Amino acid sequence: MIDWLGWLTQGSAVDLRRALVSLLLAFGLGQVVALVYMATFRGLSYSRSAVHSMAMGSVITCMLMLAVGSSLAAGIGVAVGLSAVRFRTTLRDPRDVMFVFAALGVGIACGLQAFGAALAGTAIFGGGTLLLHVTGYGARRQPDGLLRFTAPSMPDAEEALAKILRAHCQTFSLVTLREAAQGTLMEHAYQISVRAPELRASLVSRLQAIPGVQDVSLMLQEPTLDL
Repeated sequence: MIDWLGWLTQGSAVDLRRALVSLLLAFGLGQVVALVYMATFRGLSYSRSAVHSMAMGSVITCMLMLAVGSSLAAGIGVAVGLSAVRFRTTLRDPRDVMFVFAALGVGIACGLQAFGAALAGTAIFGGGTLLLHVTGYGARRQPDGLLRFTAPSMPDAEEALAKILRAHCQTFSLVTLREAAQGTLMEHAYQISVRAPELRASLVSRLQAIPGVQDVSLMLQEPTLDL
């Protein structure tokens, strides 16, 4: 019986079956990396194309490693070809870069048929990322927002302001203080951390109820969001 697939594998560094196993494993592990990324993602700049690039980037790198094999000339040719390709997409979050790099590493390991390293590396990378996400490793307490208002330059008003801030805020620090309305008013700016999110509206309303306090505004900030 004539092997009709023989022409596909003649002169190849690996046979067709091993290539299929490598490519399928690279695709599967690339999807695992992408799933971990989706499960631990925080922010607003979510990109579906970035997830697809993780899942398919491992297949591309695996294919290149299978094609290169142990040929130095083929490796130089692939490097020259890749240098001619210009990638204009920028990843602003270093975490996104690490996930893309992990997907490419999976593809390289599968292309070199280091299946044990690919499986173990994906398991440790995925498990470690999930552990850091669940435990909140590296997180720091940040101010909830910036509170601005103008108030009369009088001891009674300052005492009322301090009382309300102590009642509603876990921490507050004065950022700027300057004269307004020819010295009759003082413009305040505080970085605050409220004791509970539901106290934000109460804080603003109680400040506005103080005689002479004007232009009360609370600008919230979230350090994990990328706008």
